[in-house]
Amino acid sequence: MKSIKILMSSFLMLALLVSSCSPETYSLDGPIDKSDIHFEITQDLAADAGGNTVILKNTTPGVILNWDYVTGKSDKAVQTVKYAFKGNYTIKVSAVTDAGIVELDPVTVTVTQDNLNYVNDPLWTALSGGVGKQKSWVLDNGKYGQAMGAMAYADPSTTVEWNNFSPNWEPEGMPPGSSEADMHWGRYMTFSLEGGPFMKVYEADGTLKESGTYFLDINTHTLTTTGATILRADNYVGNASNWTNNIKVLKLTENQLRIAIMRTNSEGPWWYIWNFVSKEYADNYVPPVTAPVYDEGFNPTFAPGELLKMLTGGAGTGRVWALDGNGNPVDWLGKGKGWTTGASSSYNWGWNDDWAATAGNSWIRFDQFGGKLNYTRSQNGVETTGVFTINEEKNEVNLGTNTLLQNPTSWMNPTTNTIKVVKAFNNDYLTKGIWFGTSYDAGKDEWFVFHYIIP
Repeated sequence: MKSIKILMSSFLMLALLVSSCSPETYSLDGPIDKSDIHFEITQDLAADAGGNTVILKNTTPGVILNWDYVTGKSDKAVQTVKYAFKGNYTIKVSAVTDAGIVELDPVTVTVTQDNLNYVNDPLWTALSGGVGKQKSWVLDNGKYGQAMGAMAYADPSTTVEWNNFSPNWEPEGMPPGSSEADMHWGRYMTFSLEGGPFMKVYEADGTLKESGTYFLDINTHTLTTTGATILRADNYVGNASNWTNNIKVLKLTENQLRIAIMRTNSEGPWWYIWNFVSKEYADNYVPPVTAPVYDEGFNPTFAPGELLKMLTGGAGTGRVWALDGNGNPVDWLGKGKGWTTGASSSYNWGWNDDWAATAGNSWIRFDQFGGKLNYTRSQNGVETTGVFTINEEKNEVNLGTNTLLQNPTSWMNPTTNTIKVVKAFNNDYLTKGIWFGTSYDAGKDEWFVFHYIIP
């Protein structure tokens, strides 16, 4: 029979995870009856007179027990749970055996006193508003001055820990591929410490969508939810299998929450970093009135003939330009502000080895030989030539039938013959180069640009 030591009983809350070693696993022959599976559930009255500390112990070699103790889940051989609130807690137990899953009889314990020390912490207060209160959160749309948008990406090899993370890419507003319908911008989630660690998700009109509990581990900086799930875009739900258990908390302040979920679908592991702001902060946010901030040299102004001289060096001369493969070769300038700092910023999913090879042995030249405006592209030793024109009003260069340096194996391959000078430096172009825009996304006010320098 099960050995169950229950000294007091209980109702809702918190789990403080205490590590222990798993027992040795032995092979069991044939189906196992639940009467052959033994465990102990003990309330430690020395730690808490109200029975808040509950110890779950697996005493059956060869099986793994899954504990579902209302405020969290675990499969440890010994799991210590600390409930902050008095009440009845029904602990569900299932055994993983060689013959399959065996559901065991649930056990109810009663906690007779609150012990709010288990939730009286600045992080609990930041998430929930504090004991006896509740706090709501919404996805960050990128307009509150906290993050670029609702989600960022981080390489799986990148450190993603509490207050120590560096996203590889932070798109503005919605995640890539998402629509307004996927985002449910008005939807909000509420974390409460009103009688228990309750979590609820509401539609924009206040309709209750999900209701459950949650646990914030302030030592490991993880968040676990039961019965309710964090907000995320609908089209990303199927990309990860763990939206509820041991979610990494990366940042938690009065106004901002950032968490990390590992992608688990066929695309391979990658960190999704989801960004939230408190609903109160969002509802009362007033954007500061500031002048727009642009990259140096953005949207340059040229005197008549100045751009032509910059490109060619002057009448009867020519100037060679090379792709900045050893520096910062490509960028996305959103609202006049770029984000890449070097080739590594977009390496492998954008800039890659083929691009680096092309940049190493290829060039373009603008010249005024023979009284004409000539354009030459030398790529891997193969030269193509033609003529070019300049639209000074728009800062556009038309390459005729030609293009910039090519990489047909890359989605970034520039196929347009009209390029715009998006960034340039009237006096420092010899050292800072020039940025040619090859495509423009009006919805994001974003230019895709290539950086060419004088080698």
